[in-house]
Amino acid sequence: MQDGIPMPLTALSFRLNGDSVTVDCRPSERLTHVLREQLALKGTKVGCDAGDCGACTVLLDGAPVCACLVAAGQVTGREVVTIEGLAKCTTYGRSLQAAFLRHGAAQCGICTPGMLMAGAALLEHDHQPDEQQTCDALGGVLCRCTGYRKIIDAVMTATQATVAPALPASGAAVGARVERLDGAAKVMGTEIYGADHWPPDALVAKAIRSPHHRARFRFGDLAAFIADRPGLARIFTAADIPGENRFGALPAFVDQPVLADNEVRFKGEAVALVVGDAAAIADLDPATVPITWEPLPALLDIDAATASDAPRLHQGRPGNILVRGRVVRGDVEAGLANADVTAEARFETGFVEHAYIEPEAGYAERRGDRITVAACTQSPYLDRDETARVLGLKPEQVRIVPTAVGGGFGAKLDLSVQPFIALAAWLLDRPVRMTYTRPESIMTTTKRHPSLITIRAGATRDGKLSALDLSGDFNTGAYASWGPTVANRVPVHASGPYYVPNYRALTRAIHTHIVPAGAFRGFGVPQAALAQEQIYDELALKLGLDRLEFRIANALSAHQPTVTGQVIGDGVGIRDCLEALRPHWQRALGDAETFNAQHDISKRGVGIAGMWYGCGNTSLANPSTVRIGLKPDGRIALHQGAVDIGQGSNTVIPQIAADALGLPLALFDLVSADTDLTPDCGKTSASRQTFVTGKAAELAAADLRRQLLRLANAGEAAEISLDGSALTIADGELQRRIDVSTLPPGRFGYVLAAEESFDPPTAPLDADGQGIPYAVYGFGAHMAEVEVDTELGTVKVVRITAAHDVGRAINPLLIEGQVEGGVAQGIGLALMEAFTPGRGENLHDYLIPTAGDMPPVVSILVETPASVGPYGAKGIGEQALIPTAPAIMNAIHHATGVRTYRIPATPDVIRHALLAKQRETGFPSRPV
Repeated sequence: MQDGIPMPLTALSFRLNGDSVTVDCRPSERLTHVLREQLALKGTKVGCDAGDCGACTVLLDGAPVCACLVAAGQVTGREVVTIEGLAKCTTYGRSLQAAFLRHGAAQCGICTPGMLMAGAALLEHDHQPDEQQTCDALGGVLCRCTGYRKIIDAVMTATQATVAPALPASGAAVGARVERLDGAAKVMGTEIYGADHWPPDALVAKAIRSPHHRARFRFGDLAAFIADRPGLARIFTAADIPGENRFGALPAFVDQPVLADNEVRFKGEAVALVVGDAAAIADLDPATVPITWEPLPALLDIDAATASDAPRLHQGRPGNILVRGRVVRGDVEAGLANADVTAEARFETGFVEHAYIEPEAGYAERRGDRITVAACTQSPYLDRDETARVLGLKPEQVRIVPTAVGGGFGAKLDLSVQPFIALAAWLLDRPVRMTYTRPESIMTTTKRHPSLITIRAGATRDGKLSALDLSGDFNTGAYASWGPTVANRVPVHASGPYYVPNYRALTRAIHTHIVPAGAFRGFGVPQAALAQEQIYDELALKLGLDRLEFRIANALSAHQPTVTGQVIGDGVGIRDCLEALRPHWQRALGDAETFNAQHDISKRGVGIAGMWYGCGNTSLANPSTVRIGLKPDGRIALHQGAVDIGQGSNTVIPQIAADALGLPLALFDLVSADTDLTPDCGKTSASRQTFVTGKAAELAAADLRRQLLRLANAGEAAEISLDGSALTIADGELQRRIDVSTLPPGRFGYVLAAEESFDPPTAPLDADGQGIPYAVYGFGAHMAEVEVDTELGTVKVVRITAAHDVGRAINPLLIEGQVEGGVAQGIGLALMEAFTPGRGENLHDYLIPTAGDMPPVVSILVETPASVGPYGAKGIGEQALIPTAPAIMNAIHHATGVRTYRIPATPDVIRHALLAKQRETGFPSRPV
């Protein structure tokens, strides 16, 4: 647009994926827009529109470029290759796609097209790149899921001749390194994410958001504003919401308005929704919408929010305290008094942004008295119920169809675009779509809770823990989100996976005028682990004990009570994890000693940290339901609503079902999450899907197997096979063959069908937090090796060795990917990630690890089965993150002798600590 007049369209010609194309567009148009909106090539993803994430990488005359930074006019007469043309137009494109599947390099898949394009460009010039060359080539593309290691391996091995592995035979699926069953669409660029599909006549919605942390507001003449702007259809406000203007993840804490009414409580809160055609919305300046703002004093930190004269964000919540958590066991005061050594400290962590590469997106369409919402989400049934509340409908009038999810980690448990597009589509009776910009996503979606944790612990001379006392405040922001879950989960876990006879953990979730904090891979446990594992290091050092051996000596056993009094019984593998690290620990300590003797400025350190994590909800109902059916053509339909956000449920759940049924995985057709088609499998959160939904799948498949065996009056040990519609059941020497296509259809239209639910056995916690909060716990321990530049304060993570007790490794390939991805996020938490509300709302200023930041990761899978889980399996998704950051912090202390109590340990924080120690001692810091 020039002087308020749109630039004229121009016919631009170029070669695209080997063919000549001509498109009418403005020369200044972003190439991403031309590719996606005009040429319908949706494989090129948009994660930031600023050249920061690299998801939109394409090849321009063979060179990788960010298509969002290329003007359409710049490609005239040139060659453009997108993911759709990768196999056709590059030498190693097809083999690179196969390598990504073979190595498990595509998880959520949103960055995968960009990674493939960057990797293919490298391979055109160097057929056998080394690791440094590969990291350099991939450095401009961000990934939040994989931890990069499998991507690096895939690129480095793509030119090697390999044979694609066959799917496992009957009875051999569990434990096999099965490639993702949904992986092909991810590497081909055909997977459909929230911003990739909508009805052709869809309008576009844009939220108008507060520029203030807290303010009252009033609208001017909105009708006149719309009338003066052709292309705009309507502006919606709180007064237009037909149902309840509130939503929330937890039934007792439904407190966040869809559109604020009279007062906003955080910067970025939505006050209105403008809907119109795409061009009108693109040209809309939100600042021109007639709103008068009256800024009010805001509470921006915990201390301000809990002051005696602080204004109340919510009525009936004294001191702005949303909720308290409490677990008390034994006599903590006596335990500390009887300790031979004690250690105490106060730790502070800040906001951490989820930074998934896919911004929130979706569309809604009204069909009579029902509405369909297709969007990226981790919780379809929760979305259904919340959307119905907002629209004043019955839940069955709302259909939620989850798209592929380009990363979630907890933030996509909460509603984002869903109530906006549903409201507009319902009232306008037109399809409506919406995609958040990157600044909008970072500004308004939930974060990891900032925390202030004070901890004191004691141990006896023989190296046994005697007591731990912890108090923690968590900044939950303006609304509840998952604050109650964090406040209640942390006290259960803050002992770590150790036997602590005397224990007290008290927590508070506190409201401020900040963007809500919610779920983020661990529900507060990573913050607690940063405190508890560093204080345990201090105890070991004071006792003169090896830090690993101190943890082994205190590791929880199967028959010792946890801090909630629960005796877990089978499936307690923390000691095995720690002992698996022993040889690596001894080697690393020796390497550090040798390195430090040879270097004056750079110092190497080694750190250790343990973890445990309860799979599923804390002492609450947590069921999943799975349906499985035999079709007349002899194939198996598996209806499982566990949303796959990259963790692999679309592959792992079928593996479990296949072995429970006794048929090959190749016979299965997956019916993925859809509230009209799949039963409720609960939220994809709390590392519950492999355990809970996996168990429901095992039960359903076992029931279907029993029905099949009854057809032949065969025993439980009989073998089942299907060849098309021909079913053969062999029981010893007896065989019976049945043509299933001749059987009458039954329940759900299948020849035979089964539906089973599983709800983990738990028990409520009493006033002191005593009870059975989880049926299954995952355990693990990480060892970090770091190098610290003592002059600059910079930290390089040299290697992470990660041992995890997963119960049973259903798919080791995918578990390794979860571990590596968790490690990457743990590195970010420890060293670089800090979000300041109101600033840095982009992926340029908000730093996450790149391929060059990621060290080698050695994964050690420990299998200590939990009998209640499917084939003994537990979860892994959230556990993988928890021990990385504290292990790094302990390694920094080992390297330098200084400990930082504010996380992340950025170079300025470390340098400040080093200078303080130097002033205190008069000597430069040295390893301890």
